[in-house]
Amino acid sequence: MASASQPSLIASLKVQRRVLAALLVRELLTRYGRHNIGFLWLFVEPMIFTLGVTALWTATKSVHGSDLPIVAFALTGYSSVLLWRNMPGRCIGALMGNLALMYHRNIRALDIYAARIIIEFAGATISFFTLSLIFILGGWISPPEDFLTVAAAWILTAWFGAALAITLGALSHEYELVDKLWHPASYLLFPLSGAAFLVSALPPLGREIVLYIPVVHGVEMVRDGYFGTKVEAIYDPGYLITCSLVLTVVALIATRWVEKRLTPQ
Repeated sequence: MASASQPSLIASLKVQRRVLAALLVRELLTRYGRHNIGFLWLFVEPMIFTLGVTALWTATKSVHGSDLPIVAFALTGYSSVLLWRNMPGRCIGALMGNLALMYHRNIRALDIYAARIIIEFAGATISFFTLSLIFILGGWISPPEDFLTVAAAWILTAWFGAALAITLGALSHEYELVDKLWHPASYLLFPLSGAAFLVSALPPLGREIVLYIPVVHGVEMVRDGYFGTKVEAIYDPGYLITCSLVLTVVALIATRWVEKRLTPQ
């Protein structure tokens, strides 16, 4: 039986839920405000980016190593990029702007990161599935052949992105160089992430190199679920899970280390 000074697990979870809900509302209001369409920018913004890339690729008749419709190829590729790339960008430097909140004993650094990650995940997910529905109803693309594989790939990619975001977010609080390096690194990773090519279309050496990049497996898995027999998808979900597990442990250790060094202001 829990003592009066030691709250039960259920009570702690209720407190944690209220803390996270409050941080989510605060983050949404701070980022999007109450004007124009407000929090709808959460998914409208990534939709605009995805539509822009899709239109650009269609207009330039980009080559992607397959006979898949360019609309479907751009949708699955760039939506996956938004999912993992935006999370670190929002978590880097997040603690510096929220140090005052650390006075509250129930708010931890991980809560601040979690709130931002949830918002990015929700925005990218709503954008992806809304655009998919629009394109399917418009006859531009066919429905996914295996929805469960798409969903599993999406969750695994988000897991990796979240672990990466927390790790970089924690390290950026102590090392300003993290912020300086991430922006060019994220742009360099975009063409290598599998968004603009199929692994099967690469020469053997190219395949071997890009398959060391965890997000490539997520993108290939999304396309496997979406297009099924129309593509030769090359990926290893076990490798993506292993990388995500290792990065999650690193993220938790880094967050704990930073929390001990925090000075609320």
